Amino acid sequence: MSTTTISKKRKFVADGIFYAELNEFLTRELGEDGYAGVEVRVTPMRTEIIIRATRTQNVLGEKNRRIRELTSQVQKRFNFPDENVELYAERVQNRAMCAIAQAESLRYKLAGGLAVRRACYGVLRYIMENGAKGCEIIVSGKIRAQRAKVMKFKQGYMIKSGEAAKHYVDSATRHLNLKQGVIGIKVNIMMPYDASGKNGVAMKQPDVIQVYEPKEEVVQVPTGPAQGFAQNVQVPSADVVPQAQQIAPAQVIP
Repeated sequence: MSTTTISKKRKFVADGIFYAELNEFLTRELGEDGYAGVEVRVTPMRTEIIIRATRTQNVLGEKNRRIRELTSQVQKRFNFPDENVELYAERVQNRAMCAIAQAESLRYKLAGGLAVRRACYGVLRYIMENGAKGCEIIVSGKIRAQRAKVMKFKQGYMIKSGEAAKHYVDSATRHLNLKQGVIGIKVNIMMPYDASGKNGVAMKQPDVIQVYEPKEEVVQVPTGPAQGFAQNVQVPSADVVPQAQQIAPAQVIP
């Protein structure tokens, strides 16, 4: 990438082409090593390229040999000055939530000759057991016979439209070249909500409402001074009965 002055429109187009070519190159080179995406950070000093993968040790290679080879290839292809581009490898924390990693996994299972239903249901079960809210796998092409068809495997909750779908649904598409034709693989994963943003999406869905149970409130009845007829009424005891009210014992007349 040259440093000549260009308009903003051409700058956005150039950045998009650079990202697309870089992603395609890393997909072909690191597909077997669990490649899960790339992030480009441009700083005043250098351009940092962060490669996300499930097996970072394979990306780095023995004594960081492979990462240095990738750095040299990227530098020569995109005309970066010497020591102006750096490649880093970042490990994917939960690869079950990464659609790119699961699409690559399914692609290599089908390339190895595994049955389509068995491979798809295995990937679907693995994704759902690791905390995903929903998953959809679509495999199309000449799967078993000469007639092309589409097979869909779904489980859980999946949203298709709206602003939330852009944040909650992680999608990936891969192609497998077989002898009889091309097999298309598409994986959609519905991410869960996580306030921290580590194991899910930090943004809440606008149409999901949580109803809380009302709290039990203890109602205290105010007690004032005693009023009414019971205020000055005192029940006299047997010892306090007046002398005049005591009944004299019966006298026996001789």
